[in-house]
Amino acid sequence: MDFITATFYFLATILVLASLRVITARNPVQAALFLVLAFFTASGLWMLLQAEFLAIVLVMVYVGAVMVLFLFVVMMLDINIERIRQGFWGYLPLGAAIGALMAVEMAVVLGGRYFWVDAMPSPGAPPPGYSNTKELGRLLFTDYVYPFELASVILLVAIVAAVMLTMRRRRDTKYLNPRQQIAVQRNDRIRMVTMPTDKE
Repeated sequence: MDFITATFYFLATILVLASLRVITARNPVQAALFLVLAFFTASGLWMLLQAEFLAIVLVMVYVGAVMVLFLFVVMMLDINIERIRQGFWGYLPLGAAIGALMAVEMAVVLGGRYFWVDAMPSPGAPPPGYSNTKELGRLLFTDYVYPFELASVILLVAIVAAVMLTMRRRRDTKYLNPRQQIAVQRNDRIRMVTMPTDKE
């Protein structure tokens, strides 16, 4: 076993254990910290595949922004952990059965030859002047431009829907009905008033 294979198994073990601790930790702060560890380990796996751009984006975006924000929100909010955990273990047998079924389906579909490192060819040496960032951008905006734009539209719709769902029933929200705005006439907005002048 060479150094790269040993590093892969080491990082994969840490990633699996950290992922399990994310869903089994009783404290949400600890779960968030284990998720940070899982992101760092996944970025190390990206580095093994010579995808430096994806590795650094994973660290900067998820660890540096999303998880830090989530960690501060969890630490500042007064969350009742016992109330959230009520009935959690009641769903454990069903969740374990579904997870085992998914694992069996993956093993049947993929087969044993795809689960070993020897089955995955190691990436060759890049040519001089090669940039994986440039190649990723070229693939996104040429071969995968339609799925990329479709994903951006879906994310935009999800953002608008999340804002509308959270602000629809708040009493302190100012809401304007576009239909009523369009149907407004001039007499509804302007009132002509005759006032006497000083000379009169």
